[in-house]
Amino acid sequence: MKKNMMIQKTVSRSQMADCAREFIHSPVKIWTLTGTLGAGKTTLVQEMLAQLGVVGPVQSPTYTYVTLYHLADGRTVYHFDLYRLSSYEQFVQAGFDEYLHDENGICFIEWPEIVIPYLPADTVGHIVLEYGTEENLRLISIS
Repeated sequence: MKKNMMIQKTVSRSQMADCAREFIHSPVKIWTLTGTLGAGKTTLVQEMLAQLGVVGPVQSPTYTYVTLYHLADGRTVYHFDLYRLSSYEQFVQAGFDEYLHDENGICFIEWPEIVIPYLPADTVGHIVLEYGTEENLRLISIS
């Protein structure tokens, strides 16, 4: 993704795999996913992980805060759900900030509001998911 570039798409659940395929091959190392409950954050992460070769169930790490996936190429994926954390200090105290600096890591961060000000702008992609005009559609904005 080019700096300051904004993309918007309206997609169905079945089209999220196409979006994931598009997004995952960018140089972005940290993806933030924002949206209301049920908007599709975890679904999009599941599709992106599938594009990276992760097989098996993928659930949002709501109670564990982070789940690690080891890829065949040696990279590690860190899937965060920060819904229950209330401050960046809690994030740091848990040692999670180290994952953001893993040279061979990719991060997906659901509910990222507490960490966004501390993320390296040059390697971050922001995804906002919203309910579309029809029940099964989602508006996805990427910057």
